[in-house]
Amino acid sequence: MECRPGCGACCIAPSITSPIPGMPHGKPAGVRCVQLDPANRCRIFGRPERPAFCAGLRPAPDMCGDSAPHALSWLRRLEDATAPG
Repeated sequence: MECRPGCGACCIAPSITSPIPGMPHGKPAGVRCVQLDPANRCRIFGRPERPAFCAGLRPAPDMCGDSAPHALSWLRRLEDATAPG
C-alpha cells in the first residue's frame, strides 16, 4: 500500500521521541512535524536523518482507512493506547 497523497496523519498524530531535523527533542502527539511540507509530504522521506520510528510506520488498510480523518483517528487511538502512565 502507498501513502495517500495529502494525508500526513503519520506526521501529525503520533509522538516521536527521537530527534528530527528542526525538532531536536522529537515531537509530541498531535503536533505537526516541521518536516511535513504544505502538500503533507515528508521532506526527509528516504533520507538517513529520518527517524527510525517514521521509517517503521508503514501504510496499511486498517490504519489508513479511506480518508485522512480516519488515519488521524486511528493513530490517535494507537497513541493513547501506548502512551506511558
